[in-house]
Amino acid sequence: MTEPRKLGAYKYPVAPGEPARIRTLGRAVIETEAAAVAALADRIDDRFVEACRYLLACPGRIVVLGMGKSGHVGGKIAATLASTGSPAFFVHPGEASHGDLGMITPQDAVLALSNSGETAEILTILPIIKRLGVPLIALTGRPGSTLAREANVSIDVSVAAEACPLGLAPTSSTTATLAMGDALAVALLEARGFTADDFARSHPAGTLGRRLLLHVADVMHRGEHIPKVALGTSLLATLEEMSRKGLGMSAVVDGADRLVGIFTDGDLRRALDQGIDVHGTVVDQVMTRGCVTVAAPDLAASALHLMESRSINGLLVVDDEGRPVGALNMHDLLRAGVV
Repeated sequence: MTEPRKLGAYKYPVAPGEPARIRTLGRAVIETEAAAVAALADRIDDRFVEACRYLLACPGRIVVLGMGKSGHVGGKIAATLASTGSPAFFVHPGEASHGDLGMITPQDAVLALSNSGETAEILTILPIIKRLGVPLIALTGRPGSTLAREANVSIDVSVAAEACPLGLAPTSSTTATLAMGDALAVALLEARGFTADDFARSHPAGTLGRRLLLHVADVMHRGEHIPKVALGTSLLATLEEMSRKGLGMSAVVDGADRLVGIFTDGDLRRALDQGIDVHGTVVDQVMTRGCVTVAAPDLAASALHLMESRSINGLLVVDDEGRPVGALNMHDLLRAGVV
């Protein structure tokens, strides 16, 4: 058998494509990057708090800078900040010195990413950033670097080793920087009192936005489309009402139009199992009393959770007086994209 040869931090057989080697390398990458992120916990210190204070006090926007892989990470950090209540955008340092520096105003704050802390394109524009008087926050892997020294606050995102076996490709370092960016974004989110509704307003087209913004009133059937019969209605007539409205259920109301029960497909199956005569039975005898209801202002996602937890497929919507004002089933939530 061929002896393994060592490359970087890993030993593996020379034969290419060997499954055990591939699995070993894959696991080593995950373990190395996990260790790099775990090491950041001890760096959530006074400097982290000071960085958050600068960013919270910023009346303008957070301008994120980064070259190469740090630039890709910076774009994601800027997007996360913007979507969680901290207005932010990414500026390419190379383009900044050719006009894009005008995008930074004295009301902004700068978050600069550089593993080496010596990225030429960033150092070139440091004098301009300093002249503007904007706070400069650095995420760098070298606390003694030029960028770290020039920053108002420098947060150490250094790693013990890259996950790349050559020790060259940015892997652990970019993962650590991204994680620290997320830590800043979430800390700012909490400090700003950013809510789920705020998040939904910035994500109206996505699944998260639909789940957080849609209310029962937005998806329920109203008016004449609500399946409803009065107490004393025959079971046969109730089935006809259910068939017309197509929701697999019918509300049963008293003389004041208040809900007293519900009759569903499940109630029908149970009635037939008991040999009930659909022609000679009134709905009062076989309906379910004390049924689960929701209100029109409730979130559609809450209605979905209620259906799932109670193993039911439909809900009646009632007002403060207990009168049916709507009805919905699982298909309505599916069509609305809540499920």
